[in-house]
Amino acid sequence: MDHTKHRRLLALTLSWAATRALMVWLLVHSASPLLGGGRVAREVWGLYHHWYGVLVHGGLPAHDPLWQYPPGAGPVLLAPVLLPGLTYFQAFVALTLVADAVTVLALARAGARPGHSLLGAALWTGGLPLLLHIPLVRYDVQVTALAVLSLVTLSRSPRAGGAFAALGALVKVWPALVLLGTPRGRESGSAWRSAAVTGAAALALLALAFRDPLAFLLQQGARGVQIESLGGTALSLASHAGWTGTARYRYGAMEFVGPYVSSVAHVSLALTAAAFGLLVLWRIRARRRTRATPYDAALSAVLLFTVTSRVISPQYMIWLLGLAAVCLASQHTTQRPVAVLLLAATAVSTVIYPMHYWEVISCSWTGTTLMVVRNGLLAWAAGLSYLRLWRSGTAPAEAGARSCPQARHEGRTPASL
Repeated sequence: MDHTKHRRLLALTLSWAATRALMVWLLVHSASPLLGGGRVAREVWGLYHHWYGVLVHGGLPAHDPLWQYPPGAGPVLLAPVLLPGLTYFQAFVALTLVADAVTVLALARAGARPGHSLLGAALWTGGLPLLLHIPLVRYDVQVTALAVLSLVTLSRSPRAGGAFAALGALVKVWPALVLLGTPRGRESGSAWRSAAVTGAAALALLALAFRDPLAFLLQQGARGVQIESLGGTALSLASHAGWTGTARYRYGAMEFVGPYVSSVAHVSLALTAAAFGLLVLWRIRARRRTRATPYDAALSAVLLFTVTSRVISPQYMIWLLGLAAVCLASQHTTQRPVAVLLLAATAVSTVIYPMHYWEVISCSWTGTTLMVVRNGLLAWAAGLSYLRLWRSGTAPAEAGARSCPQARHEGRTPASL
């Protein structure tokens, strides 16, 4: 490795240490009204710790309407027991930092390979602190780490990539989407078979360890329209035109209740189905790929499902930053403009929560404008991501060959999807 990369890796390490120290400092001082008055950290010492008390007795909190997670979340929430010298809260934060470090290490190792870049590791290192201390007190960093590991190992070991994706899906469902862009043929089959076997084996073990492992499916169907979703933004705008609904705390989030809310929820579900159809269409029509296609497809898929969801919590930005970082780790990615939009959306998300969340809840013009800007950026990013993915996969043969110069140099044409 040349001296330039050594210096960049050193700078990356120092930046990670400094930004994470700042995030911990913000967490320690999170009682400040500007940082949410302690609401952000309450998820761990209130909700997660409560569930921990149920999990240690061999059951999942199946009758708790706030429990909406697959059974793989159980081991993650039990993991703080591995650090007996710390409180549950301290151990959870420490393990989140470990998962964060694993993520940046995986991105740095991937970026150090020929045809790759350290830009992905830099995006993760500098982008995550835009969410202030929120990532330290949500288990989305752990889930994102599994998705990142799946993607960066996929080209070298499809079986390992499939296994990591399955484990991530058992923790929070969405990592199942990261296998969407695997090339057709042996590599794709190996990844999907590994995911199926790993998922089935892990689910069987979880069913032995916990009662009611699939209870979360019943809770998902009852969810409404969260105030931070695109549907919620539409209702917030409608409130300024006379809509009479209000926001209430339901199922672990602030959701709108009132006239037409169920219709908006159904529209969101229909848009999610349409997004799935677009992804299937791309998969069928795409004939060209670069080494970054699996990464680009994963980001596009999760973005589309995020913007059409009935719920867009602040921690969802952690997923998108992680996937964008994997894309930028490859010099062949088509998603660089999308990553810029996601960084902007992440910064606005922090202004919304925790800084001005009551403005969003009350549907003031300030809160509504912030939501229009943030969700407008996300919708723009989703549309642009899919468009660039589509164009890269359906380009003429000559353009496809130019998009993968390394493959041409090695005397072979880009593999079809």
